[in-house]
Amino acid sequence: MSSPEAPADVAPAEEPPAPRTKSFYSSYTVLAIVTVAIWVLAFIIPSGRYELDADGRPVQGTYEEVPSPLSFWERVQDLFLSPVNGLYGVQDSDGFVSPDATGELFGSVAVFLFVLAIGVFVSMMMASGALDAAIARLAHRLSSRGWLLIVGIMVVFSLLGTVEGFAEETLGFYGVVVPLVLALGYDRMTAVGAIIVGAGVGVLASTVNPFAIGVASSAAGVSIGDGIELRAVMWVVLTAVAVGFVLRYAKRVRTSPETSLSGFLPGDTTTTVEESPPPMTRRQVAVLWWVGFTFLFMIYAIIPWSSIIEGPDAAPYAWELGWYFGELAAWFIVAAVVCGLIGGLGEKKLSETISAGAGDFVSAGLVIVLARGVAAIMNNAQITDTVLHSMESIVTGTTAAVFGILVFVVNLPLAFLIPSTSGHATLAMPIMAPLADFAGTDRSIVITAWAAASGWMNLWVPTTAVIMGGLALAKVGYDKWLRFIWPLLAILAVLICVFVGVGAVTSA
Repeated sequence: MSSPEAPADVAPAEEPPAPRTKSFYSSYTVLAIVTVAIWVLAFIIPSGRYELDADGRPVQGTYEEVPSPLSFWERVQDLFLSPVNGLYGVQDSDGFVSPDATGELFGSVAVFLFVLAIGVFVSMMMASGALDAAIARLAHRLSSRGWLLIVGIMVVFSLLGTVEGFAEETLGFYGVVVPLVLALGYDRMTAVGAIIVGAGVGVLASTVNPFAIGVASSAAGVSIGDGIELRAVMWVVLTAVAVGFVLRYAKRVRTSPETSLSGFLPGDTTTTVEESPPPMTRRQVAVLWWVGFTFLFMIYAIIPWSSIIEGPDAAPYAWELGWYFGELAAWFIVAAVVCGLIGGLGEKKLSETISAGAGDFVSAGLVIVLARGVAAIMNNAQITDTVLHSMESIVTGTTAAVFGILVFVVNLPLAFLIPSTSGHATLAMPIMAPLADFAGTDRSIVITAWAAASGWMNLWVPTTAVIMGGLALAKVGYDKWLRFIWPLLAILAVLICVFVGVGAVTSA
């Protein structure tokens, strides 16, 4: 029964305003709050310091309190200059950090430039269209073998995740993968699982991911290649477990569609495979080969081969490069230009992509700078060692295995509070890494446990664009995603604890 029309002189009722949804603070806001909070706490926390050994690492049991080295106005200046010190602050012989000092670089300018260089390279690779074309060809070629399609997507995405932090880039592949998966008799959750879990487990078990392992290694004062053996084994095992988990769900849904967690939308069960995508051009194939070579050469350049083969005290081989962030930044800038030339972008497009790529990654670089600025405030107030000393009693007496697991557990809430992986690493490593010295294990264990905690949280927290954006594109509810992912999260947590525990014992 229809309602009577409203009189002409009566204005139609306004629609109620859409409810406002709350979102978590950005990384900038979180770090700004942390910066001010640490600055205030520095008035309360007593100053102190450890004696250092020949390698510049704190010696356990040597902590002593010292008078505060700063006046009130010097502390105000420290707060004001914290972003500058975070970028290019220099630490003098007394340990004080300022932009005008003479001594060793404290700021993260090398890491900042490295992040921009990676951004340029990734943007150049995407601009060539080679990766999109390769994924589309792979998906279509395996379209008649559903289980192999899922395995192929997950392994490729996991490999990209462990090498270069492939995460947000996955959002561009839902339009290809979802229809293919539906056409093969699976549901939307299978497609989401293949994409998010595939890339997410790769990032969780990062081997040389510059945004995770690279930044954390810099903040911890170790080589990117340290601990790569453990992380490589973790990547293989965790990827296999993740693939098995998604395949098990996919097989169940294909056999019994009523067990689907996501359900089926109108048209899902009638989706057909589209025509074959156009073949890859020679330039696109060449770009893929160059991208593969670029990352393989980076891995070769950062691995401490002599230490792995002969032990930690071995002298570097003549062919061992031992590259760090300066050389790596230069390598990726050169590699990006070569990638653009191979892809035939032309001078104008190549120049535009360089600017756009660097611009897209400036935000990640600034997060690192702000987080390093917090470390500069703590350093100048001489409270870093005091915080470290407060944790020394926890570490003292614990086994190496327990220590590794504790690092993983402690970083879980930090990963939620600081959504940026790079910012989390820069903020936590100056405190976490020296604790490994007290526990008698290698600092690379801290990096591995931290990366695993960050990656584990990013598989489910609703504050990441990868999760919420991917679910929106696939039209899958977040509550349904949690029902799907929680058993895998439990399995991964147990395996991570085993790996970091064993790794801590063997490196002790």
